[in-house]
Amino acid sequence: MVLFLHTFSVSAVEYQLPSHGSRIIGKNLTHITEKSEDLESIAAKYNVGFLALIAANPGISPHLVEPGTFIKIPQQLILPVVDYEGIVVNLAELRLYYFEKGKNNVHVFPIGIGRVGRETPLMTTRIRTKRENPTWRPTKEIRKEYLEREIELPAVVPPGPDNPLGTHALRLDYGAGEYLIHGTNKDFGIGLRVSSGCIRMRPTDIVWLFDKSRVGETVKIINQAVKISVEPDGAVFVEAHRPLSRTKEERDKRLVSRPDDLLTEWLGDDSLHAKRYRATLAVQSGIPVEVGTMPL
Repeated sequence: MVLFLHTFSVSAVEYQLPSHGSRIIGKNLTHITEKSEDLESIAAKYNVGFLALIAANPGISPHLVEPGTFIKIPQQLILPVVDYEGIVVNLAELRLYYFEKGKNNVHVFPIGIGRVGRETPLMTTRIRTKRENPTWRPTKEIRKEYLEREIELPAVVPPGPDNPLGTHALRLDYGAGEYLIHGTNKDFGIGLRVSSGCIRMRPTDIVWLFDKSRVGETVKIINQAVKISVEPDGAVFVEAHRPLSRTKEERDKRLVSRPDDLLTEWLGDDSLHAKRYRATLAVQSGIPVEVGTMPL
């Protein structure tokens, strides 16, 4: 178990790609609080998402954590089933992966995505343009939504502290170009479904990605709520996240991914391994759990 006190802080989380046959990267950390803290501030210190930290620490109040509490930091994960290139966004886990060209590593960032009714679409596209100090031109639909909340948005929001796009933005070559990967002028919302469809990053993270990425680079947005890895020794690991709600009614319900029939059969339908697999899907800790072993 790796322990850190409350003074520990990081910006980007970089991982070496796993050896052949494995898809697990990183190790979970344990943060011990020395004073009263909240999970949002702890998430920011370790650059993980707010909901991810809540899922990994059930039973702990997100708003007030007592001194001496052990907080699990979910930094071990299973890579999604994709080509390891460019930018990959997995909506279900609220993470962005950046695979550097020619390097054996991946950088992982927590993100905010589109809320219910304003979902971030699945896509395979590329970066159309990069803008430093972007101007925000809210759509008619967004301005109408704000008016319903008695907030009148201007047609154009110039660069500055009131601009919700933050200081840097990557425009995606999808649709009419209305979807961006951008920063934020707020200190909350990373690791949540809060945007109007764009992908939101912490200010330091978008600056890093802006500098590293290039126009024309591949961007793939996927939705994999359950990730599975069969390791070289036959150990089967499952990482389960809550499936995305598609309606306001679903938002208040407990959604669980359906077990994969083939994996259940391999584990043995009524075996302890299969039961552990189904329990992992139900708990949705967002942390890789060893559920059994496959015959080699």
